[in-house]
Amino acid sequence: MRMSLTDTTTLSNGVKMPWVGLGVYKMDSGEEVVNAVRSALDLGYRHLDTASFYDNEEGVGQAIKESGLPREELFITTKVWNDEQGYEETLEAFNRSITKLGVDYLDLYLIHWPIQGKYKDTWKALEKLYKDGKIKAIGVSNFLTHHLEDLLNEAEIKPMVNQIELHPELYQKETVDYCKQQDIQVEAWSPIGRGNYLDNPVLQELAEEYNKTPAQIILRWDLQQGIVTIPKSTHKERQQENADLFDFELKDNEVEKINGLNKNNRLGPHPDEIGK
Repeated sequence: MRMSLTDTTTLSNGVKMPWVGLGVYKMDSGEEVVNAVRSALDLGYRHLDTASFYDNEEGVGQAIKESGLPREELFITTKVWNDEQGYEETLEAFNRSITKLGVDYLDLYLIHWPIQGKYKDTWKALEKLYKDGKIKAIGVSNFLTHHLEDLLNEAEIKPMVNQIELHPELYQKETVDYCKQQDIQVEAWSPIGRGNYLDNPVLQELAEEYNKTPAQIILRWDLQQGIVTIPKSTHKERQQENADLFDFELKDNEVEKINGLNKNNRLGPHPDEIGK
């Protein structure tokens, strides 16, 4: 059983990535994100996930600086946005992001969406940054199996992570299984499904059984399937709740019950339709 917030999975290149992180999507760049990141770091979170598109990298960087924590203790992820894709454009986007974050390297850099005609050149830029030692690990986000297969036809370096929308109503089994076969770590964004179905009877029953919340049940479900999870919260109490996952374990049949809630119900865009 995973015993702490700082426990890690080992990526295909040997880099250690914490299983649980803080997502900061839709947090304002000012006081809101600074306070959220600082409270998460105070609670023991060491994995932070932002993106160029979130427009809050500066606030994340400010909170990191104010925390006084050694850089090597943190795992920092950001992403290259759709209109920044392309080889030269991505190199420039990377420099903007690390400047805003106030760091000299990233732990993980992701292609945010698979923009047709762009993502292969974008990947070449990530490979260069990786070879140059400016990024510890590189990966993709929102890539389906066919995008990954297409990328792997030409990639020199295999993505180490694929961050996808994943929650009980969208359990992307085909993509998850393919990533596991390829030794690509799956990471779930919007793992709690924006709270849309925490009243589901299966989740409610399991929450009562384990004296946990439905959100904690979902996050534990992620971990037991080897999926990194990055719940978002601006509130310290909720951040604490989201981290309290290590004193119980779901049974195999309970994991399967949650798998059975899948409805292929996306909260975000379909990856094949983005950028069209």
